[in-house]
Amino acid sequence: MSSPSTELQRNAIGLRDVVFQSICSMAPGAAIAASIPFGSPLGGGALPLAVIFAFVGILFTASSIGQLAKHIPSSGSVGTYSAIGLRPWVGFLVGWGYAAVEVLIVPLVMLQLGYTVAGEWNSKVHSFPLSSWWVFTTLGTLFVCYLVWLGIRTSAKTATIFGFIEIAVFSLLSIVLVFKAGGHNTLAVFTPKYANAPGYHGWSGVIAGSVFTLLAFSGFEAAAPMAEETENPRKNIPKAIMIATVCIGVLYAFSTYAADVAYGPSKFSGFAASANGVPWDGLANSVSIVFWALVLIAIINSTLANAIAGTNVFTRTAYAFARAGVFPKSLARLNAKHRSPQNALILQLILGLAIALILGAKYGATTAFGIVATGLVVVVVVVYAVTNLACIGYFSKHRREERHLGLHIIIPILGFIFLVPGFLNSAGITGIPGLKFIAALPAPLSYGAWAMGVWMVVGLISLLVLRGKSPAAIEAVAIVHE
Repeated sequence: MSSPSTELQRNAIGLRDVVFQSICSMAPGAAIAASIPFGSPLGGGALPLAVIFAFVGILFTASSIGQLAKHIPSSGSVGTYSAIGLRPWVGFLVGWGYAAVEVLIVPLVMLQLGYTVAGEWNSKVHSFPLSSWWVFTTLGTLFVCYLVWLGIRTSAKTATIFGFIEIAVFSLLSIVLVFKAGGHNTLAVFTPKYANAPGYHGWSGVIAGSVFTLLAFSGFEAAAPMAEETENPRKNIPKAIMIATVCIGVLYAFSTYAADVAYGPSKFSGFAASANGVPWDGLANSVSIVFWALVLIAIINSTLANAIAGTNVFTRTAYAFARAGVFPKSLARLNAKHRSPQNALILQLILGLAIALILGAKYGATTAFGIVATGLVVVVVVVYAVTNLACIGYFSKHRREERHLGLHIIIPILGFIFLVPGFLNSAGITGIPGLKFIAALPAPLSYGAWAMGVWMVVGLISLLVLRGKSPAAIEAVAIVHE
C-alpha cells in the first residue's frame, strides 16, 4: 500500500467540484462563442437541431465512461479503463495519447486567451498592439499552474466559480436574445426546415453541422481522473459525468436557439462570419455594451477554467502512469504540503508555454490555436472511441453477471459510430461517401495532426521497449489503487 506522502489527497472534493471539473473542461463559454458557430455554414438555421443530434451522440460515450467509472475509480481514467476492459497495452497507448491531449489543453486555451484579450483591447484602443497576445498567454499559464500547485481543493473551487460565471452570462444573454426575437421565435429550427446552407440542405446539413458541435463536448469525462481525490467516487464520478454532459447539452441547445432566432434562421449560415468572425460579440453588442463586456469576461473565465481542468487531468494522468512505471517515476512525485503532482505540473508549465509561444511566434496566435486544436481533436476522438469498446470488453470479461444488452453493448457501439465522422473530419480524411463536407487539412493546420501521429508512433515504440524491459509496468496500468 502507498504511504500518504505518495498518495493523492483522498476525499478532498465532492460531487459539485467534479461536476464543474467536467463542465469547465468542455469550456462552454468558449465553445458557444467559437466552436459551435463553425457549424452554421453547414447546418444553417437548423444548427439547434444539429446540436441536439450531437448531444444525443455524445451521451452514448458519456454513458460508457460513466459505467466504467462506477467500477474503476482510478486517476488513470480512460487509460486504466482500456487496460482492464481490453488489454494493458491498449490502456498504455490510450493513456499515452490522452496525456498528450491534456498537455495541449493549456497552450490551446491560453492562445485563445491571448488573442481574445489583445484583440478586444485593440478594438477599443487602436494603439494597443495585437502582438502583445503572448503577455496574456504567459500570465494566464502561470496563474493556472499556480492554482493547481495549491492543491485540488483550491483549483476545483476556483474552476467552479469561473464555470458558474460563464454559464450564467451566456444563459442570461440567451434569455435576453429570445425575448428580443419576439415573434421570430420558432421551434422550426429544431427541424431540417432551415437547413438551408448551400450544398447542405436537409439532414445532410444537420449531420454536417453536428460534427463541429460534437467536438464542443470534448472534455465531458474530465471528472474521471479525479476519482482518487473524490468522496465516494464510484457514485459521484459517473453522476458528475452525466450531470455535466446533460447540463451543457441543454445550454448549447438553448444558446444556439437564441442566437438563431435573434440573427434570423433563413440567413444563419452566415452567422460564423458575422461581426468580423466573432458573432457572439456582435449579438452582445446588439443588446448593450454591458453584455459585450460580460461576454468578454465569460470567455476569459472559460479559457482559465478550461486550463485549470486540463492541467488537473494531465497531472493526475501522468501521476497514475508514472506510479505504474510506464512514465518516468519522477512524475509521480507529490508536493508535500498540497499533495499536487509537482513534477507533472512543472512539465505542464514548460510544455504549455513552449508550445504556445513557439507556434504563436512562427504562425501567429490564431493559426497556432488551429494547429494545436487539430492535433488535440484527432487523438481525443480516438480515445473516446476506444473507451466505448473498453466498456463492451469490461462487462463481457469481468462483469458478465451485470451486463445489459442496451447499456453495455448497444450504447457503446452507437457511441463509437457517432465518433467516426468526427475523427474523419478532424483528420481531414476526404472522399468518404455521405461525408462530402469534410475538407483536407491545409498546412499549417495539418502539422498538428502529423505531430500527434508521430507522438503515437513514439508511444508504440515505447510500448515495445517496455514490453521487453519491464513487462510488469505495462500490466500495472490495469491496477486500481483504492
